[in-house]
Amino acid sequence: MKKNMGSADKLIRVLIAVVIAVLYYLEMINGTLAIVLLAFSLIFLLTSLVSFCPIYTIFGINSCKKKVK
Repeated sequence: MKKNMGSADKLIRVLIAVVIAVLYYLEMINGTLAIVLLAFSLIFLLTSLVSFCPIYTIFGINSCKKKVK
């Protein structure tokens, strides 16, 4: 897997995941909506950790800075 996520993209995904977790902890979201959002936040965290998003590959997006040789 080639990296296709830049640092800003990873930071935004982690922040969104943290906000969703806090909203769930404070019981501001619950039920089916909470489960769906928690699943998305888990996906956001995993893709941020590996710096790879499969959907970016499908659409040809690459927010990772290119290395100059």
